[in-house]
Amino acid sequence: MPDKDEFTWNTMVAAYANSGRLTDARKLFDESPVKGSITWSGLIAGYCRYGCEVEAFKLFSEMHMEGQRPTQYTMGSVLRLCSMTSSLQRGEQIHGYALKTGNDGNVFVATGLVDMYAKCMCIIEAESLFEKVADAKNHATWTAMLTGYSHNRDSFQAMDFFRHMRAQGVEINQFTFPSILTACAAVLANDFGLQVHGCIVKSGFGSNIFVQSALVDMYAKCRDLKSAKKKLESMEIDDAISWNSLIVGFVNQGLKGEALYTFQRMHAKNMKIDEYTLPSVLNSLASTKDVRNAKSVHCLILKSGFGRYQVVNNALVDVYSKQGNLDSALTIFNHMEGKDVVSWTSLVVGYSHNGSYEESLKLFCAMHVTGSIQLDQLIVANIMSSCAELAIMEFGQQLHAILVKSGLESSLSVDNSLVTMYAKCGAILDANRVFDSMQNRNVITYTALIVGYAQNGKGLYSLLLYDQMISAGIAPDYITFIGLLFACSHTGSLEKGRSYFNSMDNIHGIKPGAEHYACMIDLLGRSGNLSEAKQLLDQMDVEPDATVWKSLLGACRMHKELEMGEMAAKELFELEPKNSMPYVMLSNLYSAAGRWEDAAKIRKLMKCRGISKEPGSSWTQANGKTHTFVSEDRSHPMMARIYSKIDEVIALIKEAGYVPDMSFVLHDMEREGKELGLAYHSEKLALAFGLLVVPSGAVIRIYKNLRVCGDCHTAFKYISSLYDRHIVLRDSNCFHHFVDGKCSCGDYW
Repeated sequence: MPDKDEFTWNTMVAAYANSGRLTDARKLFDESPVKGSITWSGLIAGYCRYGCEVEAFKLFSEMHMEGQRPTQYTMGSVLRLCSMTSSLQRGEQIHGYALKTGNDGNVFVATGLVDMYAKCMCIIEAESLFEKVADAKNHATWTAMLTGYSHNRDSFQAMDFFRHMRAQGVEINQFTFPSILTACAAVLANDFGLQVHGCIVKSGFGSNIFVQSALVDMYAKCRDLKSAKKKLESMEIDDAISWNSLIVGFVNQGLKGEALYTFQRMHAKNMKIDEYTLPSVLNSLASTKDVRNAKSVHCLILKSGFGRYQVVNNALVDVYSKQGNLDSALTIFNHMEGKDVVSWTSLVVGYSHNGSYEESLKLFCAMHVTGSIQLDQLIVANIMSSCAELAIMEFGQQLHAILVKSGLESSLSVDNSLVTMYAKCGAILDANRVFDSMQNRNVITYTALIVGYAQNGKGLYSLLLYDQMISAGIAPDYITFIGLLFACSHTGSLEKGRSYFNSMDNIHGIKPGAEHYACMIDLLGRSGNLSEAKQLLDQMDVEPDATVWKSLLGACRMHKELEMGEMAAKELFELEPKNSMPYVMLSNLYSAAGRWEDAAKIRKLMKCRGISKEPGSSWTQANGKTHTFVSEDRSHPMMARIYSKIDEVIALIKEAGYVPDMSFVLHDMEREGKELGLAYHSEKLALAFGLLVVPSGAVIRIYKNLRVCGDCHTAFKYISSLYDRHIVLRDSNCFHHFVDGKCSCGDYW
């Protein structure tokens, strides 16, 4: 064009800006001979549309300095940018400028201000402004206010406001309906959403793609999948967002197969799959252990180029972790350019759920060292669970302190994991403090403390807490009764145990499982009712598993019942042919009865079958290190001092009345050899080390991989009294708290 007027220049600047060619738009703008308010507004609108916050505000400031007065459209564009980026401070500056220039009464500016305040979570300011501009609001202003309520998760207020709009005769359009449908979905208001659907049909917007998509999403989130599917099938245009909504709906309802089938249909239609489709599909595969389809979707991700999207990579890490394929999960994680809290949480939780507790703790430490990832409640709860499984209380306490310092709002799952962690680490008083501080409790909370009390020798407290739970209107579950029956077994509460066991099916509708039968047989066996225990076993509704037979064998060991013990051991030989436990228990039975030859035959049988006994070991922590001991261990650097301490301890407790229990010596030898063998058990070595290095007044915590022997149990009671120490010993069955010559188990262990 040989001659270009101002209109031509403005048209081209606006065209380039609106199409995203901002560099070309700026070049033309700089070349333009005359720059009026329309020229400036066109360029600023382009920068605002594409989220270029810094450049847009810089241009707005330059426009003002050049003497050009921003128009209502300029301010509207900048306010939309503030809404998109939640830039409250800049939005308030524009509000101040609008007041100063008298543009606050303009409907375009007023609508932008209402929208900006609402999107910046300042709903009270938005309401106040909406009420003030009585003469400067139209259907767009009303819709902005409605959208604000929905955005601020005040769904019921949004529904009331929608009713008010209709009563006032305000025009409702394709932008209004998606906002009110979103509000309905947030509170599962399916009935109200159905009424809105009627309004949509009457007003003629039923064919609008945005409204249709919002309807599918609303029905899916309200769990009305039949209506969601019906609406989707009626749509003339295949919209990826609508299909995504239905897939998410199926996943949330646990219909994994339907979700996968819908995705396959979507793929068959050659629809455009986006970064929001794939995570939902992967989520549907995570819990089904469908490895083949997970790998197929992964291949599709790589082919379609979605491997660079963080939300997709996070979903891949999650699905592989939940399927137990931790190597693949770690490979994807390591190749991710940016890792957010979801990335770390997916991998940490994956390791924890697959029993790799130490690895989950190492990953958490690596995450914490980065300093760029904020804790969330899911990762805290899972790390607490790992600490509980490993009985690493010091780490759990540090995490608890980090949680308090971070200011992260607690949740029921975090509080439950704290109760569990402290209880499983033997700190039952700390578990009780957390329980008392909780504002909300559920069956998991009560069950965690019921089990905790039972395992820490406070079974009677378990029974009292159960009564409180029932009074609070909380129904027990399958795990609750395991804790209760365990508590009864370790307190000798035979009649209570019978009552709880009978109430499971009769009152609470819970069918007893093998674990419950095992606890009852243990309770009956400990009480000396071996014939009743065997009768209960014969009448079981489920097939007796190894746990049940182990309970019977343990009772036979306690009461030296050889015939029944031999029968239980033989059953275990069949059920767990590689487990050394029944062989060792039967050998112990023979040894206790003085049948040394039979005991030797069992040990020989173990050797012939290639079965080795798990060596007993005990460990304790001091100065940030774990010190492990085995029976008659000589490898520790402080062993000379440890053995000297043991000799001192044994001499002292013998003077107080301790007599070594020779029935726990499993080999036929001279008395002196038997005494030395008992003296140098792994738990006694660990305790001697603790007496040497753990400061006076601090708790000595010892862990053992097997059951503590009766002789060590007796010795620990004497030592706790004579040395005035609180000793906590966790064996393979429960915690023993030794204080003032007594054990928390009441010797009923």
